[in-house]
Amino acid sequence: MRVDIVTKEYPPEVYGGAGVHVAELVKALRRLGVGEGGPVDARVRAFGALRDERGTRSYGVPDALRDANPAVQTLGTDLEIVPDIAGADVVHSHTWYANFAGHVASLLHGIPHIVTAHSLEPLRPWKAEQLGGGYALSSFVERTAFASAAAVIAVSDGMRSDILRTYPDLDPRRVRVIYNGIDVQAWHPVDDPTLLATLGVDASRPSVVFVGRITRQKGLPHLLRAARMLPPEVQLIVCAGAPDTPQIMAEVTELVQGLQAERDGVVWIDRMLSRHELCTVLTAATVFVCPSVYEPLGIVNLEAMACGAAVVGTATGGIPEVVLDGVTGRLVPIDQADDGTGTPRDPERFAADLAAALTEVACDPERAAAYGRAGRERAATDFGWDQIARQTAALYAEVSGSGR
Repeated sequence: MRVDIVTKEYPPEVYGGAGVHVAELVKALRRLGVGEGGPVDARVRAFGALRDERGTRSYGVPDALRDANPAVQTLGTDLEIVPDIAGADVVHSHTWYANFAGHVASLLHGIPHIVTAHSLEPLRPWKAEQLGGGYALSSFVERTAFASAAAVIAVSDGMRSDILRTYPDLDPRRVRVIYNGIDVQAWHPVDDPTLLATLGVDASRPSVVFVGRITRQKGLPHLLRAARMLPPEVQLIVCAGAPDTPQIMAEVTELVQGLQAERDGVVWIDRMLSRHELCTVLTAATVFVCPSVYEPLGIVNLEAMACGAAVVGTATGGIPEVVLDGVTGRLVPIDQADDGTGTPRDPERFAADLAAALTEVACDPERAAAYGRAGRERAATDFGWDQIARQTAALYAEVSGSGR
């Protein structure tokens, strides 16, 4: 079976969870044998730089659209991809950036289109700051693709609920849950005290670690306000870059600098770390924190768990399906506005609850270590990519009518 997978992100250009998902899924699909749903001829259609990988082709913005709105550039790239999908049995798109290519290819070539929902545009209204009028266009593309897709894959039960609430006309039978996954061979504990020192981390002190993009979704400003309530011996290690807008970058910069003026042990690493570096930082963490206000699943939590870190996360979206409260970490309650922003109704209460949970775990190293051991076991047992690939291949067979 030939499946064309369309994605904006693909190695070496990966900046978020969707890109990680596609890269790992493709590798796992290509490993499938007979009896596992395979073989699957997975061909990647990716935006951006040229890639030297068999079965993978890259596409750029058409010259005529070089000065267009970024959302229009995206649609232009999608149209460059569409002709090459001819001959596929299924087209599978990831994120709104790729949804238009999948939708048009489905219509043109008469093949089923599967969408994986890594997020939902109506639940990320802050993107209007980033895209301007392009946000209305991205929302239109997503809505149209979902309405016509043969199947929509949700990466968690929480995400499935969000999809059906946001798009109530969708047939619930077409919305399937297939989790994100983690490669516990690639993500594993790494003990490298020399590297930690070069990054400014004091291995002798308890630490709270954040890893993520600087975007409203990830809740970093809430964490920085909560950090003012942490015990003085607890370090805060913030691995964050790629701001969505100058405005949120300015807000985070002001909060970090204010925190650094009040206390020591506040380390901001604003570059993208290698996997080895991230594994080292996560392994050294007493606790990893995910303060997101919107998170369909959160691959970063799985990465932290695979490195043996306890996790404290917001009880929203798919996070409670990954982090088991009192087993692999702690969940922080949040009462969120129903306007699509995910904003806590009482930000001060959320920050206080977040600080309390972080303090509880960071100041109890034995409990934190137990959470970390349970987390790594859970990541390996319940979120392996081979299992996810088999489930995805079964869905390909179902929608294409191959009967496999």
